[in-house]
Amino acid sequence: MSVLAIVSIKNGMPTKGGLEAASYAASHAEAQGISAIALVAGDINGDGGLGATGVSHVLQFSEAITDSSQWAKLAAAAAQEHSAIAIVASHDHFGRAIAPRVAVRLQAGLVAGVTELPTHGSVRKNVFSGKAMADVSVSTAVSVYTVTPNAFGIKNDSNEAEVQAFASEIGTARESVTGFDTASADGQVPLPEAELVVSAGRGLKGPENWGIVEDLAKALGATTACSRPVSDIGWRPHHEHVGQTGITIRPNLYVAAGISGAIQHLAGVNQSKTIVVINTDPEAPFFKAADYGIVGDAFEVLPKLTAAAKELMG
Repeated sequence: MSVLAIVSIKNGMPTKGGLEAASYAASHAEAQGISAIALVAGDINGDGGLGATGVSHVLQFSEAITDSSQWAKLAAAAAQEHSAIAIVASHDHFGRAIAPRVAVRLQAGLVAGVTELPTHGSVRKNVFSGKAMADVSVSTAVSVYTVTPNAFGIKNDSNEAEVQAFASEIGTARESVTGFDTASADGQVPLPEAELVVSAGRGLKGPENWGIVEDLAKALGATTACSRPVSDIGWRPHHEHVGQTGITIRPNLYVAAGISGAIQHLAGVNQSKTIVVINTDPEAPFFKAADYGIVGDAFEVLPKLTAAAKELMG
């Protein structure tokens, strides 16, 4: 028996979501006294660091796959061949597209967006936009989980996994990718993977003032984001919009300047480990969700935070 992690590869290395899925799979397998294996498609540099997460073997399909149905066929075949009792993927676009298909093929129960390891037959996840937690039981012999980003972390030890070729019939692709456009050309970490995020709203008064947000983000090594109204009126690109109708994030630090904290915005960021709110209105709803609040003008506060960050970072 085993626990199988479905791992996405980018430029020969696992993505952060892939490493989180592998770490979760390894910890789950260790608790069951069985082994954890990872499944990748395409070229990988060595074991890609997957051994360090606790995975013992990496199954490598020879060609890169972009079609979700093909991925599901491959993952189901690997799970059956290696007697997997659980299949784990990241709760991102990659994992959310594949996991349900795998669950159907294996007639397995699926729990999406888990935040903790299974215990006593149930597993915990966020519900109601992060306002509550639910313990979900799975009654099928095989379980499928997607892991919420930044909820579990990445294991890092000195082990190295054995890479083995894996082949299976995956059928004909029904989806095709004609090219990739980089959302950000400045080297920022994509928002779903970012551990540090600096965001701003209409309190910045115009796109010409976004330099103070970018300066703080650069000093911290953070990714920039914005509220929905800002992206709707074209001040910032839509891929920076975080919230219920945008990207849901769970960084270690979320700094929000000039954002009132409407419930739709909070739904996308309230799982951040530390929230810092900067607003001139002491009654702004966002302060109720903040770990640290600064009542002040973003045009004065952000440059001071930037100077302090530069001094701290040396």
